[in-house]
Amino acid sequence: MLIGKRGCMKTDIISLDGTRLTFDQVYAVANGKPNAPRVEISVDAGRLVTRAANAVQTLLERGTIAYGITTGFGAFKDRIIPPDQVEQLQRNIVLSHAVGVGNTFDIPTTRAIMLIRANTLSRGHSGIRLSTLELLVGMLNAGIHPIIPEKGSLGASGDLAPLAHMSLPIIGEGEVEYQGEIISGQEAFKRAGLTPITLAAKEGLALTNGTSVMTALGVLQTLRAERYSQTADIAGCLSLEALNGTDLAFDERIHNLRPYPRQKECAEYLRNLLKDSQFTREHGSLNVQDAYTLRCMPQVHGAVRDAIAYSRWVFEIELNAVTDNPLIFIDDKEEITVLSGGNFHGEPLAIAMDYLAFSVAELGNISERRIMRLTDECSNTHVLPAFLTREGGLNSGFMILQYTAAALATENKVLSHPASVDTIPTSANVEDHVSMGATAALKLRSVIDNVERILSIELMSAAQGVDFRKQVIGADKQLGHGTRGVYELIREHVPFIEADTLMSGFIENTRQLVVSGAIVRNVDGALAH
Repeated sequence: MLIGKRGCMKTDIISLDGTRLTFDQVYAVANGKPNAPRVEISVDAGRLVTRAANAVQTLLERGTIAYGITTGFGAFKDRIIPPDQVEQLQRNIVLSHAVGVGNTFDIPTTRAIMLIRANTLSRGHSGIRLSTLELLVGMLNAGIHPIIPEKGSLGASGDLAPLAHMSLPIIGEGEVEYQGEIISGQEAFKRAGLTPITLAAKEGLALTNGTSVMTALGVLQTLRAERYSQTADIAGCLSLEALNGTDLAFDERIHNLRPYPRQKECAEYLRNLLKDSQFTREHGSLNVQDAYTLRCMPQVHGAVRDAIAYSRWVFEIELNAVTDNPLIFIDDKEEITVLSGGNFHGEPLAIAMDYLAFSVAELGNISERRIMRLTDECSNTHVLPAFLTREGGLNSGFMILQYTAAALATENKVLSHPASVDTIPTSANVEDHVSMGATAALKLRSVIDNVERILSIELMSAAQGVDFRKQVIGADKQLGHGTRGVYELIREHVPFIEADTLMSGFIENTRQLVVSGAIVRNVDGALAH
């Protein structure tokens, strides 16, 4: 058994049938190298895949005109391909479409792409042979990772360019990462005991025409957003305690009068984090309410939770959708129908990722403002010293950490411009509306990268603030039920900053706690008891 995200138990084998792939399974396969679960095609799925592949051969024998099987692609849809050139047609689509540029996807993303593509093909509506599908799965199990450039997909007609790069090794072309080396696909196949193949009718199109790249990025980034949403709640509460804030704004009665479910969930989580805290302001204080960045966390963080939940809903559907074109249907009488449609269009995914990007950016915006409040003694009514340092002037303290957070938050505002509202016609205006879903996905990843760092700076700043508060209220005072362990965890990796020193390493140490999920796991463990 394998342990995946949040301690979920994983079986050693994931059997694909195109209907049951989950977020946790994608995470386990993407990030589990070298001990990832083994992937296979289920027996029932294998029968359906073979049935559809046989149907393609029947169409060829009959001379049926079918897009991408006996015709060219895109604007060449009306060019009939002679039977003796069908195999060359499928090889050509992979070669001609492998024109991606830019940085290459990391190994977890590449593994997720391969898994998701194999899953959608296993539904048995794509016409690929079982042996070809099993070769794709064999590459994944052997740890042969195609070099896939990140840019080149318009998110309509699927992710053509990157999926073509994924498919190159299958036909004996392209480069791969294998056992830590970048080598030719042919050499990796030789070492792993695999053999490239000649594609049959429909197979090149089936491999390249779909939303697997957008989906892989969407799933992995949604999982990160879920973790960082909790991290933002935790950082916000630790900042509230450092700032002598009050938890009155999280009272259940307030949120019952505006009953957005995830606003209520967030408020409850904040209450649990701060339970029994001796760092919050007494309820009888003349300072009756906090600034918005503290008081409105349930409203802001809760709204982000809504966007994350929507993204999960979209990608849970897409994980088990058939997204290539044309699709093959065989009825009970064994009659074959080939239908051309547009399931490859990434619009649902693009909109979800744009929504998620500007929502997660808000976590960064509100976090940066809390960092400002921690470092500005006038804004925090002199609860904390200027820039969280002694001997201000000689020491700049945390002054420039807030600059960095501000720079990242500002960059996110640029990245939050939606990609899905843009389009550009291609293929001689036949493919005249595109989703730009891959662009939305890459922007989303950049936004989350930035928020990851902003939250790290807030956690580090809040811990510094807590230490100053201890000097006033007493070192024996306790933080909240959920935040005290997080503070201690940070202090294991980042010391109290007595005087100006090189802090980039400490920021990175905190970021690693965020990235690894250690911050969230610490709280999960505390709240479970």
